[in-house]
Amino acid sequence: MPDPSINTAYLKLSVSERIQLVEDIWDSIAAEASEAVELSPSQIDELHRRVAAHRADPSSAIPWEQVRSKLFPGKP
Repeated sequence: MPDPSINTAYLKLSVSERIQLVEDIWDSIAAEASEAVELSPSQIDELHRRVAAHRADPSSAIPWEQVRSKLFPGKP
């Protein structure tokens, strides 16, 4: 039987810690289901559109380190 304390324990975390938790959970799901998750044709088209836009103007990209530092100030 699941531990009921787990259902609300995350509420004691800061917002940035909860975001990190969600990212970690998502990464673990993606690692397990990378082959089981299929993209729809419209999702594939959108990915192709975004790659083409990036290739047309690579300077418009924001480095992950910069995004992460804004989302998680003070974290390495």
